Amino acid sequence: MYQIKLVSSLEKPFLHSRIEDYRPLTFIRMMKNQRLSFQLLHTSTGDDAPLRALLSLKIEGLPAEYVTARTVELVPVAYPIDPAIPDDNYLSKEPGLYPDWLQPLHYGAGISVLKHQLRAVWIQFDPMGNAPAGSYTVTVSLMAGEEAVASETLTIEILNAELPPQEMKLTQWFHCDCLANYYDCEPWSERHWQIVENFARTARHNGINLLLTPLFTPALDTAVGGERTTVQLLDITVTHADGESEYSFGFDKLDRWIEMCNRLDIPYFEISHLFTQWGAGHAPKVMATVDRADGTSEYKRIFGWDTDATGEAYARFLRAMLTAFLAHMRARGDDKRCLFHISDEPNMDQLEQYKKSKAVVADLLEGYIIMDALSNFEFYRDGIVETPIPSNNHMEPFIENNVPNLWTYYCCGQCIDVSNRLIAMPNWRTRSIGMQFYKYDIAGFLQWGYNFYNNMHSVNTVNPYADVSGEYWVPAGDPFSVYPAQDGTAFESTRIIVFHEALEDMRAMKLCESFYGKERVVAEMEAVFGEIRFDRCAKSSEMMLAVRARVDELIALAVAEKQ
Repeated sequence: MYQIKLVSSLEKPFLHSRIEDYRPLTFIRMMKNQRLSFQLLHTSTGDDAPLRALLSLKIEGLPAEYVTARTVELVPVAYPIDPAIPDDNYLSKEPGLYPDWLQPLHYGAGISVLKHQLRAVWIQFDPMGNAPAGSYTVTVSLMAGEEAVASETLTIEILNAELPPQEMKLTQWFHCDCLANYYDCEPWSERHWQIVENFARTARHNGINLLLTPLFTPALDTAVGGERTTVQLLDITVTHADGESEYSFGFDKLDRWIEMCNRLDIPYFEISHLFTQWGAGHAPKVMATVDRADGTSEYKRIFGWDTDATGEAYARFLRAMLTAFLAHMRARGDDKRCLFHISDEPNMDQLEQYKKSKAVVADLLEGYIIMDALSNFEFYRDGIVETPIPSNNHMEPFIENNVPNLWTYYCCGQCIDVSNRLIAMPNWRTRSIGMQFYKYDIAGFLQWGYNFYNNMHSVNTVNPYADVSGEYWVPAGDPFSVYPAQDGTAFESTRIIVFHEALEDMRAMKLCESFYGKERVVAEMEAVFGEIRFDRCAKSSEMMLAVRARVDELIALAVAEKQ
């Protein structure tokens, strides 16, 4: 009556899928400080099966304190992907209910088993380096009271080795205004600060070590002439003397932000863009307390879409701000933790404007990383951007020209052949990026939507549980990787966890390299997978798991030789 099966984290079962079509996971290796995820698929069949049975989950063979279980919940996907794109490495291109977000067990840790519906429980084993190396026989059972109505086993071998630390910088843009909007709280109120820290903690848990830091409200995905909810960290005061505006800056909120990041072990600050997106033609929204002649003051916008990016007023302000900001950060000893942006996604038509805008601040930022998402090699070739971030479908000229410390990014446009984390994509495609990062020595990765709960150009907010595409703007899953829980914490998606598995793959490859050298590691992986390129992803869970299994096998052999 009850059917269950243990499968890898790379599967995405639909309600109508057949459990028989999934390959069981029976053996897997891991390092002592790795997080391992796998899934329990469950369904019931037969005339005597109830429409719904509430059963309990029993996991034996692993230290209970390191095991969590969550249900894989479904979201409505109206816009999965353009069905006409020439790429067959999707689960489906049709609208429907797709598995994505992870919910803690309800009903006193019960599992609802529904007749003729295939559902999944996400099981995660995170020993944090504390479980002894060795072989663990794990039994997962569905229980009706004290009786096991279905059981499956899995062997997990923990190798006597640890993954090296993550060296690659990783950012997914962190949208503080979306949290204030969704939870209906005043920006930088105590409640907002707590929610921001909750979401930042989950970000760090998933490898994000570079946090978008809103000195100004980010000039991103905002309609021309429109505004996003103010979340700037700088307190700015404007006074007037001899017809000139004079600026003073308060850093209390910024200091609190830094202290939060220190608590969470977030080492880097991604300073919000100094000019508007798509061309660097205007100033971001800047709010300030402006003193009036009558002795009163007003909090208002002093720069924005109506401000020429390179005009005298904004240039003077921006230089004053950066001078004060850098002096403050140097005094803290934190200035080298900062990375800067000029404008997001400039194209060739905007190259001259980008150059002019960058020239306003270039001397002040000398010696600091200035990086921007762009895909035209000319920006790097001509020395305009020293740290370009090309999309992963435009990497070839940057790789061919051996650009040092190369970054990459993806968003809604990267949907043919390359890796991404769209909901309609299989997890093995999302995870493929780890071996690509490793082979090409990628120094950093950017994705724009950790928690973007707005629609196109931030005209309105959206309900992320009902709309995962920014109101049919981008393919489902592009705007965010976590869901807002009622208590102000973040629910993880399977996609963010699988991306973290890609990061752990990369770290395992680095460990393997310490034993055999990089050339050997790449050759061994390509003997299993074929040529590793950004435009070539795994086509099945078996293919992706085989690559990691080969790396783990080499590590196991090296560890055994040392013992």
